[in-house]
Amino acid sequence: MKYALPKRAGEERPLDRRSLICALALLLSSGGSGNAQEMYKYQGENGEWIYTDRPPQEDQFVEIRDLPTGLVAPTVTVTTSLTGRQISFNARNDYAVPVEVVLALDELRNLELPRPDQTMRWVVGPRSDLQLFQLDAVDDNVAPEAIFRFLWLPGDPEAQQDDNQLYRAPFAVANDYPISQTFPIGITHLTPDSYYAVDIAMPIGTNIYAARAGTVFEVASTNFRGGVDPEQDAASANIVRIMHDDGSHAVYAHLNWNSIRVRPGDRVERGQYIADSGNTGFSTGPHLHFVVLVNRGMRLVSVPILFEGSNMAAIVPETGNILLAY
Repeated sequence: MKYALPKRAGEERPLDRRSLICALALLLSSGGSGNAQEMYKYQGENGEWIYTDRPPQEDQFVEIRDLPTGLVAPTVTVTTSLTGRQISFNARNDYAVPVEVVLALDELRNLELPRPDQTMRWVVGPRSDLQLFQLDAVDDNVAPEAIFRFLWLPGDPEAQQDDNQLYRAPFAVANDYPISQTFPIGITHLTPDSYYAVDIAMPIGTNIYAARAGTVFEVASTNFRGGVDPEQDAASANIVRIMHDDGSHAVYAHLNWNSIRVRPGDRVERGQYIADSGNTGFSTGPHLHFVVLVNRGMRLVSVPILFEGSNMAAIVPETGNILLAY
């Protein structure tokens, strides 16, 4: 199944009393959302503890509590600063990986227009600041104002993905699980960011291991519900995003509630335990959604991958086949 990339809007403080600067940013997950979820805790027929967002059918209720939302997600921001008669546009990237930023100027008041060759697309390095450009005021006696929007996505669009890379099956060695959906089967993988995703059916709580080394840059870990309504349930998938050294990044989605063992900024190695599989988000049953994405100029697109087989043989994932971890 697919996971969501919800959009959020942001608003910057004005340059002065009359100036309003608006920023529209694309965030990657709901991990930093301020909305708590309500959870019921009760015992099942065999005495096991059950945690769910739905109340039990019988009088088994034990407690209701609000779940904490976890870590504050990193952000990408574009702000302005006024020095004399000049406005500077500045980007800040809090993520541990590079991001691409695109900016659109909606309205300028008492500011010179950008040069015809002025680019409005930049790559901002990991955890860094970058001055994008500057504009001069036309009239020294009138406060300059700017109204703009920006979008961002992870990754450098100039990065070259290693097409020959073999990925470790993302579960324990000597275990095997069926591939329930992958290219060219497209039951739910119908958009460019999911065409080549691999769904691997497995029980909830299966240990998930990094298929390739990289840097963790996004985690959503406190969601605990799943369902089959893409509009309602897609944003509630627990995920881990790991950027590889070639600029591509892997997404591990539908992970189990509160099972993620890595944090943004962590360096993980191939085969490192990162989380447990689950059934969160838009999902018809327990499985791992694994996909490798690249930034193709403000478009995240999935790419074909090869898993490592016996004696370093390449395995092309196919729907219905059993994937064995070596």
